[in-house]
Amino acid sequence: MAVTINANAWTNAGHAVNHLYDMFYMMGRDDVLVGVGGDGGISYSGTIYPNVGGFLPLIDQSYFMWDSFTSGIAISSMRNDMNHNLGNDFADLEYMNITVITSNKPYGVHDGSNPMFDGRKTPRFGLKRGGVHSGHVQTGTTDSFCHAKGSKKGKCEDGYTKEVSGPEAVHIRVATKARPNMDKSSPLDREFFKSFLEALNRRENSGRFDMKTQFPFYREIFYKPDSIKKNMGKSVIFDMDMSPGDFVSLIYLLKAPTEVIDLKGILVSGNGWANIASIDIIYDILHMMGRDDVPVGRGNTTALGTPVLGCKYVSVIPQGSGGLLDSDTLYGLAQSLPRSPRRYTAENSVKYGAPRDTDHPDLRQPLAFEVWQSLIEQLDPSEKITVLTNGPLTNLANIVLADKNASSVIEGVYVVGGHIKDENGSMGNVFTVPSNRYAEFNMFLDPLAAKTILESTLDITLIPLSSQRKAASFQAIIEALKNSDDTPESNFIHRLLLLIHDLQQKHKLYHHMDIFLGEVLGAVYLVEGLNVNPSVQLKPISIVANSTTNMDGQIVVNRQSANPVKVLVDFSSEIYYTCVANSLGSKEQSAVIGSFAEQRAIWSKPPKNLGS
Repeated sequence: MAVTINANAWTNAGHAVNHLYDMFYMMGRDDVLVGVGGDGGISYSGTIYPNVGGFLPLIDQSYFMWDSFTSGIAISSMRNDMNHNLGNDFADLEYMNITVITSNKPYGVHDGSNPMFDGRKTPRFGLKRGGVHSGHVQTGTTDSFCHAKGSKKGKCEDGYTKEVSGPEAVHIRVATKARPNMDKSSPLDREFFKSFLEALNRRENSGRFDMKTQFPFYREIFYKPDSIKKNMGKSVIFDMDMSPGDFVSLIYLLKAPTEVIDLKGILVSGNGWANIASIDIIYDILHMMGRDDVPVGRGNTTALGTPVLGCKYVSVIPQGSGGLLDSDTLYGLAQSLPRSPRRYTAENSVKYGAPRDTDHPDLRQPLAFEVWQSLIEQLDPSEKITVLTNGPLTNLANIVLADKNASSVIEGVYVVGGHIKDENGSMGNVFTVPSNRYAEFNMFLDPLAAKTILESTLDITLIPLSSQRKAASFQAIIEALKNSDDTPESNFIHRLLLLIHDLQQKHKLYHHMDIFLGEVLGAVYLVEGLNVNPSVQLKPISIVANSTTNMDGQIVVNRQSANPVKVLVDFSSEIYYTCVANSLGSKEQSAVIGSFAEQRAIWSKPPKNLGS
């Protein structure tokens, strides 16, 4: 009847819901409802808010269990229960008194880690003092309490299912052992495996089609610009974290005259506003704009100096509405883009350090540093690269730290981000960390990377939050687009901006939408330069890093700084909005294929030259 998505487990909800829709469509079951865990939750006082479903667990844990075998056991039990048979086809079941452990011995000792008990006269949810839930709660993957001396194995039991007695126990049927395959001649050792393969191969309720059978004339086409290059402009690498503003910036860069901007490549930060698999949206936009030649490199998913699991900075990005859920689908509009032949994959190769080649190592997603190296090798001896960063500075910092010659080939860096604390006391925009009043998101998401770049000898131009706010009027940009010429790309951006502006006006969870709008300023200033009447000042600055979340990412004026940066402090907003609208509405370098609907029509009929 329905499927619900647990949005705090193995996949991001934005991707998961689309995967499910595609599967149900393939299987002819568009009638099945799909629900995503809500933005509600449970407060520390125990209040259960509406729309609970939760993007975060009550206590942040690292243990999850989900596989086809447990699902098979559940289905077998449901089927047998309907027939008044308590047995199970795939596992031995027995009743046990169990609970899920949420803390560690010694129980009843409160050290500030357990929100169920610490500082409370009455424990949350009626829990028992001194019981299995009253001890130390693991605070993360690096919690020293959980490290056993002389052993690589931890000692904490958070998330374990344990047999206990007393009021904290639940009497429940438990699968204790998988049943062996009754067919001794079969290479499959479990009864479930045999049933699983039989179900997959059964023609009854089989899938209707895949991509190529759905569209009888489906074909992969790679669009590239004319090979003849004359008077190419500034060589640019765009570093983005896939926020809505970044996609607008990308399209704007692709519309810039090639004698002004030559977009060489794209680097993607995985520790920003979208899941790294959203690289597919980048591929789709490049395909739409006829630029399948532009390489895309995948960056790290955590900040410099933080563990692979449990990065405290990236966790401040909202997982639900207005955050990853929406960014990963570009607010539901990604499905309207034409589909690129290039896709993000988990393919890997021995050539790049994998223990073995996967089925299609040639489809492996390149890393950010690999794209950097490839582009640098292609440069003429006198040619240099300009970098525009619209997200955390993780990729660029990793490049500078790993490539000792990187600084010599970088002509300049345009950094969209940062908020310089001044005498006016204006605030930053990290709204998910209210205690940090002056940081800006791109700096906060990787403070050490920001410090590495902004305090380096690179030629830096900073487009700070104060200037971005002057380019963040929804009314102005929407009106400008409305009065410009129509192109597929301008129509797409117009729809996107109308949507997020409408969400901002109607729902408090989308109050921050204007921060994405201001991010486009970096691309416009890079392309237009003096045309927007800029005012630039040199400022010596320092970045707070490796402090506390209350301070990290803040920028202060520091007279002792050896290398001041150029700061865009003002520009003509009127000219800015006109430049954006005119560029997006220009017929020059416009989309070669406007939408998935247009692509669908092409794939549904034979090519005109099929018989020639």
